[in-house]
Amino acid sequence: MIVPLGHVLLFAGLLFVAGLAAVLLRRNLIMILIGVEIMLNAVGLVLVGASAYWRHPSGQLFALLLMAVAAAEISIALALVVYLKRSRGTIDVNRFDGMKG
Repeated sequence: MIVPLGHVLLFAGLLFVAGLAAVLLRRNLIMILIGVEIMLNAVGLVLVGASAYWRHPSGQLFALLLMAVAAAEISIALALVVYLKRSRGTIDVNRFDGMKG
């Protein structure tokens, strides 16, 4: 392995924290979705790095499955964002209070 596993884990941890910060601090639905995708990419990076470190291809296959699930998730989520923008006129998460009791 060219890059040490510790460096891969550190970079993936930084990516995950950046994605988590985007999810928790932003109020725009598209930025929240980007944060979720960054967190999924960090998990995929850990899977590929661990797979290369232990020289076992199962982590890389699982990362491919993760990418397919992420692509399906983002397509459905973007369709929902377009629907919310058309029906409510905004994508600010503070404006969606229809299910408050």
